[in-house]
Amino acid sequence: MIHVREIMSRDVVHVAPSTTIREAAGLMARYDIGALPVCDGRRMVGMVTDRDLAVRALAVRAAPDTAVEEVATAAVEWCCEDDDVDLVQQRMADAQVRRVPVVNDARELVGTLSLGDIATRADGASRDEVANTLEGVSQPVSGSVSQPR
Repeated sequence: MIHVREIMSRDVVHVAPSTTIREAAGLMARYDIGALPVCDGRRMVGMVTDRDLAVRALAVRAAPDTAVEEVATAAVEWCCEDDDVDLVQQRMADAQVRRVPVVNDARELVGTLSLGDIATRADGASRDEVANTLEGVSQPVSGSVSQPR
C-alpha cells in the first residue's frame, strides 16, 4: 500500500479567501494551473478554479477586485496524507477530478495529489490504474451534452 504523503506534491500555490479574482487568475497564468486551494491561514476552506472565474465571475460581470470567496467552490474533493493512493485514485475517478488537495488531521493544506503524481511516482500497479482513472475522470457526466467544436 502506498500512502498519499509518499508521492504527493508538497509545493502548493494557494490563496486566501480575500484574494481578488484578478490575483487568482494571475497566479493561475503564472504557474500554468487551473485550480487554487483557498486557505484561511493553513486550513483549506475551498477551491477556486478557472471555471469558477469564467462561469461564476465573468458570466455575472464580477469586478476584478471581487474576493475569491465569492466565487470559490466550498464543497471540495480532498484526501488525507495517510490515505491509500489506490482508494484516493478511485475516488478521483468517481468524482471526475484530476487532482485533489491533501490535508493533515487538522485539515491544513499540506500538498496536492494529481494523476501525474500517481503516474510518475507510484509503483507499477498504481501506474497501471492511472489509465482507468483518467478514463473515468473523462467520462461525460450523466445528462451532460457535448458541444461541437
